[in-house]
Amino acid sequence: MSTPVTGAWPPAPLHTRRLVLRASEARDRPAFIELFASPEVRAHLGGAHPRDELERTVPAVPGRRPGVFVVETGGAMIGTVSVERRDPARPGRGHDGAAELGYTFLPGAWGHGYAAEACRAVIDWFTAARPGEPLVLCTQTANARSLRLARRLAFTEVERFEEFGAEQWFGVLSPARDTPPD
Repeated sequence: MSTPVTGAWPPAPLHTRRLVLRASEARDRPAFIELFASPEVRAHLGGAHPRDELERTVPAVPGRRPGVFVVETGGAMIGTVSVERRDPARPGRGHDGAAELGYTFLPGAWGHGYAAEACRAVIDWFTAARPGEPLVLCTQTANARSLRLARRLAFTEVERFEEFGAEQWFGVLSPARDTPPD
């Protein structure tokens, strides 16, 4: 289980050219349910959850915990970006308990550069709040979109391993992050 990155949370909302990254609110519940019920979103995350189960179990204000940013554009939630402590029991050579970047976006938001824009904003916030602290990312090697984003964000592969029945790609944020704007 992931634990929060300590520090003041939630920070003031982060703003990018097109996005607002903020704490979760009750109005985000339908989008959270869609994220967890979507076969496309959950293809590399253990599969979709039954919608009726989610309707019963998702809290009134889902995702309201340190480290989770709701990503919105035009007043609507399109995904989440998180920074949470990696479980020390998980593989990831030399990075037990490191801060780990995670992201999920609704399929309608794919292909517009929103994930890169949101992740860059969170990376900038994290590196300013926790200077010198490593940031890691793990994704299935079969998830081509996520791998492209990880490399675009300047994560460098340090290890591959088998976990959750699939090969995983594990990377660390490279110190020099001269990534082109979207």
